[in-house]
Amino acid sequence: MSLHFSFKEILTATMILFAVIDIIGSVPIIISLRNKVGHIQSEKATIVSVVIMILFLFLGDEILNLIGIDVNSFAVAGSFIIFFLAIEMILGITIFKDEVSESSSIVPLAFPLIAGAGTMTTLISLRSEYEVENIIVAILINSFFVFFVLKASKKIEDILGGVGLSVIRKVFGIILLAIAVKLFTSNINELF
Repeated sequence: MSLHFSFKEILTATMILFAVIDIIGSVPIIISLRNKVGHIQSEKATIVSVVIMILFLFLGDEILNLIGIDVNSFAVAGSFIIFFLAIEMILGITIFKDEVSESSSIVPLAFPLIAGAGTMTTLISLRSEYEVENIIVAILINSFFVFFVLKASKKIEDILGGVGLSVIRKVFGIILLAIAVKLFTSNINELF
């Protein structure tokens, strides 16, 4: 088995996952959770989210085949989820309601905040276009960034302020919207 590392694929997949995970946009949620539970286990949340993402990257196809759905259909469905996530980010509204648990750093941090439905949908969609090893590198790069943000969330909030976080969230919302359109157009033709 030969590996096909591509800097362009790694960079693109990293940026797409970064926008979907939206860890910067989640800083207010992380701060709120930290205030409720007192301490966030950054290492544990990061490791669990990486394991979830890599498992889904490899087993997602099998799960889809088991229930009779092809990758292109899942990618088109995923483009709708990513579209609505982008709308949330751009307009500052909440479409998806997540329950905030006070139990641990795994729920809701690792899942669904970091490795949620949007991330899993994106991983399957990326797998239809990119080499797996490039996606894994992108997951690892994002996990380092996630770990850093979890560790430094309070400092980031102080530096950026509410307005800075809002601007970053909207910029990544527009990027996600463009990604949703690209995923839809590149996969819809395969269904017909």
